[in-house]
Amino acid sequence: MAHKILRLPAAKSESGYSRSTIYLRIAQGLWTKQVSLGPRCVGWPAHEVAALNAARIAGKTDEEIRALVVKLEAARKAAS
Repeated sequence: MAHKILRLPAAKSESGYSRSTIYLRIAQGLWTKQVSLGPRCVGWPAHEVAALNAARIAGKTDEEIRALVVKLEAARKAAS
């Protein structure tokens, strides 16, 4: 299974959020934390961005999305 990492411009395009909104949502627990790709390079796994978009489209509450973020980040750590 190929894993794709979306850099910030791609994550912004996929989600429709601005840079500041993505980082605000991270602080609020409504978006997964970024993955470090190098000293000055970060991104987000494409499947996580897709899952968060699907949750928003489905009308999930902020609490349900926070639970999804915890689940996604736990799965990321388990895969390591």
